[in-house]
Amino acid sequence: MADAAARLLLLLAAIVGRLPWPLLRALGDGIAWLWLRLDARESRVVRRNLELAYPELLPQQRADLHRAVLRTTARQTLETLRFWTRPHADNLARIRTCHGTEHLDAAIAAGKGVIVAAPHHGNWELLNQWLAARTPLAILYRPPESAIGEAFLRRVRRDAGARVTQVRAEGPGIRQLFKRLRDGGVVGILPDQQPKAGDGAFAPFFGVPALTMTLVGRLASRSGAPVLFAWCERTGPGLEFALHVEPAPEGIGDPDPGVSVAALNAGVERIARRDPAQYQWTYKRYTIRPSRRGEDNPYRDLEHRQ
Repeated sequence: MADAAARLLLLLAAIVGRLPWPLLRALGDGIAWLWLRLDARESRVVRRNLELAYPELLPQQRADLHRAVLRTTARQTLETLRFWTRPHADNLARIRTCHGTEHLDAAIAAGKGVIVAAPHHGNWELLNQWLAARTPLAILYRPPESAIGEAFLRRVRRDAGARVTQVRAEGPGIRQLFKRLRDGGVVGILPDQQPKAGDGAFAPFFGVPALTMTLVGRLASRSGAPVLFAWCERTGPGLEFALHVEPAPEGIGDPDPGVSVAALNAGVERIARRDPAQYQWTYKRYTIRPSRRGEDNPYRDLEHRQ
């Protein structure tokens, strides 16, 4: 049942993805306008995140950034449908410039494995396709709550023909990542997802304590594999991107979890600050607070409207 529904969703995604980009861009801008007009969940979460992350901005500056984030988020959703349902060669031609790819090539050649940390910045699905074109890749992912959603996610990545192994963020999956690194392989992780309580450590993210995954640090310290940050950043209103690869900040592989997660968040924040509108501010990054008291959840007053 879930697989049949996923195939139907894939067909619909392909239909939408075939529309000309100017039309999709206009559609995305319309969706962003509706989110703002209706004060939808996306709009409210973005507003709260920007209040937390950019308290120094004037109200009008934050409102302008809020609108820009919503517009970019809606466009990114539609462009991803294109990338999921079109040939990889066509998608990769959208990457106009590449920076730092020699870091990935050197790390692969060293044979110690490579950990690619890919923040939710720009288009990470296009990044996955670029990585898979250069090397087999294992991607750690958190399964959606819906069985249909997971079947769809696995299908769009599989049907695209990428050399990607999708690994669930569970015990057996983590062991699979360690094995791949020991064999000199490449693994990809979205490092800015909030882990479950007890599976992370707190470190500042835009000046606010954020529960942060310790997995990247554990993989690096135990395997000896280097950590590289990578992202595909939009460079204009069309479908043009610049790809970036750079070494992670020093300390990310420190066996001390506090040191490791601080370095991890510093790296993600530096990338996000390059163009804040391209970062995924629709995600509730700060729900778990150091006090562990539910009333400290900064999104708590938004929940009754969801």
